[in-house]
Amino acid sequence: MSQISNLFLSIGKPVKDEYGRSFGRIISFATTPSGKFDAAFIELSDGRFTKQPMEHLVFNGADVTFISRIKSKANIFCDQIPFIWRKEQALKDLAEKKKIAPELYKELHNNFAAVLGQLRKDAQILVEETADEIALCEEELSSLSYGVLHLELDHEIGKINDEAYKSASALLQENIKRTTAEKNDLEATKTKLSNILLGDSAIPEQKPKEALRETKVYVEPVAEIPELPEPPVVVYVKEVGKAGI
Repeated sequence: MSQISNLFLSIGKPVKDEYGRSFGRIISFATTPSGKFDAAFIELSDGRFTKQPMEHLVFNGADVTFISRIKSKANIFCDQIPFIWRKEQALKDLAEKKKIAPELYKELHNNFAAVLGQLRKDAQILVEETADEIALCEEELSSLSYGVLHLELDHEIGKINDEAYKSASALLQENIKRTTAEKNDLEATKTKLSNILLGDSAIPEQKPKEALRETKVYVEPVAEIPELPEPPVVVYVKEVGKAGI
């Protein structure tokens, strides 16, 4: 009951993302018939409403933090995929030791393969979504850099006074810091997911060959640097007149 009371006290409280940016505020909660909290209704900063699963929110007293969907789903995949791999390997070991009937092994093996295949497919989609989000962060960082440049130029020529310059500069630097932190987190998430799909992280040592053959790694060739042409040789010819012959 105390936990329920604490959550209800969050109604009306602001919600920020992991990097301190304003996300919205808690308006209400959705609960299951048994009374379990299922989701939170949030008024976004632009006035729209959204319903977010409880696993995307972290409650710490009066502070409510929104965890991005990408990171939440990535954590699930990074737990589930290795777990299914281990169960598949354990099933294979039991079959080799003849501790389960061949028919039962085949049925369970097919079930595990189907679940693992779907997880891998969904995780690959998430990798691509993460790459898109990284690209957006890079675009935002580029825009912020131009913002800093123009602010410095306008301040240098006297169009902006010192007080306005300091305030604007602090805001720009704070946004650069937040966006850089988000980009770094997304890159770490993408790497972790990619490693899971490649079987390089938290996967049993004995990996089915079929799964490894599914993944192809493309390495972009490094272009050779062309040799610079030798400088031209200029020959000066002195014209000799007829009188000088």
